[in-house]
Amino acid sequence: MTLETSEPLFQLATALNVCGYDADLESSLPARAEIRAELNETLASSEAARNSRDALCQYIRAHRQADSGLDVGQYVSLSLYLSPPPELTPNVDETELPPQAAQVVNVLPLLRQFSTDANLHYFWIKHRAEYEAAVNRVHDPMTKMILDTNIFLHEPVSSYDGRRFLVLLEPMLSPTQTNARIYGSDYIIVTSPDNRAAGVPIRLDQIRHIYLHYVIEPFVYSRGTAMERIQPVLRGVSDAPLDFIYKSDAVALITECLIKAIEAKMFVLDNPPAKPHVHTREADMAYMDLKAAYDRSNDAERAKLVSIDETQGWVLTGYFYQALSVMGKNGDGLRDEIAPMIYGMDVGRELQHAREIQFSKTASVDPLRPHRQPHTIEGLDLAEMRLQQGHYDEAATIAEKAETDPKMDHGRATYLLARLDLIHGQADAALEGFTKTLGQTKDPRTLAWAHIYLGRLYDVMAEPHRDQAIIEYKLALANRDSAPDTKAAAEAGLKKPFTAPQRTGQAPQKATTDADGDKDFDPTGKAEKDAYKPEPAQK
Repeated sequence: MTLETSEPLFQLATALNVCGYDADLESSLPARAEIRAELNETLASSEAARNSRDALCQYIRAHRQADSGLDVGQYVSLSLYLSPPPELTPNVDETELPPQAAQVVNVLPLLRQFSTDANLHYFWIKHRAEYEAAVNRVHDPMTKMILDTNIFLHEPVSSYDGRRFLVLLEPMLSPTQTNARIYGSDYIIVTSPDNRAAGVPIRLDQIRHIYLHYVIEPFVYSRGTAMERIQPVLRGVSDAPLDFIYKSDAVALITECLIKAIEAKMFVLDNPPAKPHVHTREADMAYMDLKAAYDRSNDAERAKLVSIDETQGWVLTGYFYQALSVMGKNGDGLRDEIAPMIYGMDVGRELQHAREIQFSKTASVDPLRPHRQPHTIEGLDLAEMRLQQGHYDEAATIAEKAETDPKMDHGRATYLLARLDLIHGQADAALEGFTKTLGQTKDPRTLAWAHIYLGRLYDVMAEPHRDQAIIEYKLALANRDSAPDTKAAAEAGLKKPFTAPQRTGQAPQKATTDADGDKDFDPTGKAEKDAYKPEPAQK
């Protein structure tokens, strides 16, 4: 059982960040923002790094999946099979790579070139101490969690059976997503510390869940002969909100229900009563009363967890919860008790129990299996979305709050407020806001589009400043991100002066701003309307 970091994983995760992967940036460790900022400086000073970045990002965009968890997961899978830089080559034959990894293996030549041009190994060495500090912070709590689990299961504290349980920390990934894989007999988890966590910075509950898979699955699979007898229970979950595998595979259903039961059994409320420092009869009696009340509350919460699990479709959780109580009284371990639990199950009774459950509409997901993980939109991402939806007041409120939050991206907040100034017809305020943005951020996309907006404003002034507009468009190209819309918009501005778009059916008129609330200046290019279409990039 090991807790480590991985340079191939770092390089692929860094490549994703360079190509627009911003998920949960505000809750990541400071190292993520520092590395991104330092890379932006490298890209600004190196045309070779920008060109190899663009080729890499073009590949990543072409292989993007709709689900962000699966999109990132394919590169995480690939990283686990790579030799250290600078080789970055698969350490197995490509035919032996998992399907997720195999579908993006051709990213490696592009990654190697970008790694060389941007000197990613230098950033890995420079921030090594921060990675080690994260490992040290996680090590003791994770060790305690595994030891507590082993004690509960009466499993040997240390044993080696040829299998591996590996946890990799990668701060360049989102703290809200845990990637877990089974490769042969190895269980591998990739997670990222959460900088906002008050205590342990990773989801120990998810690590424990996957560890329970690691411990329990060999026990369950070794009782395969009992599965045919238990198969009828699957009819009881046909209407449950479970993935198909749990409705068709008795082993998968049994394993997950047993894990849920163990998690419920191990649940404890925070803040247990403290033992008295001085043992008097009155103090000890008071403590015993508090401890009894605390134990009753724990039992009530555990029963509630079991009930919730069963309404979500994990219909055998209650059965295993009761069986674990017997195991605890007998003092035997799970290794000895798993056979009586499975072979002693009254299948007809459990099927009838399942049919009596009123299922909920959704179920909890197993972090070990690929699944869609909805990304919670918050912060400046939410402000951006509200602006696109036309909820300008809400977008402004979020951006103004971000300007006063030391943990937020002040440059991006100012940039969003400047766009809102444009929408409200306040061209002078917008000009000031975009100019201010240039001194507040090093993010290439924000910088590039601030220059593009400034160039457009200079173009549409009552007395156009075409020379200054051209300077801004050139600066946008110099600071460009990897997205093609940025380059196209800057090159279109160089080709001819920008003119404010007109709605279909309107008489042509000289306009200086998008005061009617039109989203003509939308930097994503998705909200442009009617007459305004960016000129294609010239080849």
